[in-house]
Amino acid sequence: MVGEVIKKISEHESFVLTSHARPDGDAIGSVLACSQILQALGKRAQIILSDGVPVLYRRLPRAESVIQASEVNGACEAAIILECESLQRTRLRGLERPFLINIDHHASGRPFANLNWIDPSACATAEMVYHLARRAGVKITADMATCLYTAVLTDTGSFRFSGTNHRTFALAEELVRCGADPVRIGQAVYFSNPISKTLLLGAALRNLKRDGALAWMHVTREDMAACQASDEDCEGLVNYALGNAGIEVAAFFRELENGRFRVSLRSKGAVNVAAVADELGGGGHECASGCSVEGPLAAAENLVLGKLRCILSHASATHSPS
Repeated sequence: MVGEVIKKISEHESFVLTSHARPDGDAIGSVLACSQILQALGKRAQIILSDGVPVLYRRLPRAESVIQASEVNGACEAAIILECESLQRTRLRGLERPFLINIDHHASGRPFANLNWIDPSACATAEMVYHLARRAGVKITADMATCLYTAVLTDTGSFRFSGTNHRTFALAEELVRCGADPVRIGQAVYFSNPISKTLLLGAALRNLKRDGALAWMHVTREDMAACQASDEDCEGLVNYALGNAGIEVAAFFRELENGRFRVSLRSKGAVNVAAVADELGGGGHECASGCSVEGPLAAAENLVLGKLRCILSHASATHSPS
């Protein structure tokens, strides 16, 4: 499939690259590295994201080149959508016109484009971008390696999530050999949080609840305002609920301005939370997924936690000795 992607790239000259709204480390690292690959191949490449680059990733090489917009303007022959399950999730208008190439590693990935390269065995979309560069004969520069290493580090949960294997560490080693600095990248990702995020974590932990192997917490719009927090500050907070002994599944509920709730789901591996997210109109990985549901909070919790309890019960029955 990577050969088909390279062939289609060779047939076009101008590209738009994008990913999902509220981009994470894999989304940002992958689009930045992919744009550099296209430029090395003599192509014109422009990155457009509906939500721009999160604060944690603004120090990445060429992050300043990313355009934040709601529409793709100007003539582009092709668009490469990375780490995204549908055109709708980009929140960009105008992607219906160019030739579409979809590069994604989610198990819930959908073949929505003209050409779809979906590989759930990849630890991150960045791994696929790395192989794209190698097959295309493009040298991995230090800037590319930095972007790709950041993507792999964050999307594997610092090499903790399922899907992390010997290939993941071999890739990380190769990226370091190509110029990625693991210490500098780790500090930028994990030791650069704004104080508002730490305050918001405190608010979330005050709402932490547990029921057997299930833990959950929430923040309201009032909590966000009191902490002067942004939506970005909510990223990763769910992991603090999952990190407790005996917990297999965790959920984090964030109240949106329209009264709905954004739900982040995490699992230690025994439960496929992507199945729950997909059923509720979201998606993601087996161990890290998300969706949005209607409020109020009690209704959102009843809906999501009910499905998580059901799947936990099924998983427990499946693994119980007969």
